Amino acid sequence: MAAILRNVQEGDLGRVCEVALVFANDPQAQGLAIARERGVPTACLISRGRDRREFDRDLVDLLEPYHLDYLVLAGYMRLLSPAVIDRYRNRIVNIHPADSRAYQGIHGYQWAFEQGLPKTVVTVHLVDEGMDTGPILAQAEVDLRGAGSLSEVERRGLAVEHRFYSAVLADLFAGSI
Repeated sequence: MAAILRNVQEGDLGRVCEVALVFANDPQAQGLAIARERGVPTACLISRGRDRREFDRDLVDLLEPYHLDYLVLAGYMRLLSPAVIDRYRNRIVNIHPADSRAYQGIHGYQWAFEQGLPKTVVTVHLVDEGMDTGPILAQAEVDLRGAGSLSEVERRGLAVEHRFYSAVLADLFAGSI
């Protein structure tokens, strides 16, 4: 999320979009502090202990006044319910640390490391009702040769994510995808 904000405010992504709001479901989320430091409006709805459908209806109500063209997920670790999916269908974007056709879930880099893969990919996709099952917009390769630890795999993957996600978003928002 920090890389996206930086690329909007200081890089090419700012030519095709603006960040209207950074939202989190955890008041301790690092992204909220980063957004505040950069002067970006923030909001938080605590999800812990709440019914998912009720929470997502409240989320849609919170987002509605912003008239958002897209929701860009970055570090948001909850499945969205139909209340959000239906309201923003084909306008919710996420990044996944694996080929989403081969592995779904949050531990994509661990999966690649444990499989001993020489390379993996990061996938930018539209969000649907499933976990990492939406239409793929783009993928970028992550070279894992010589990566001797999970932390090295994660470091390499995140380096690709931080460049690639913003580039794909710029293409999407400019109408190139």
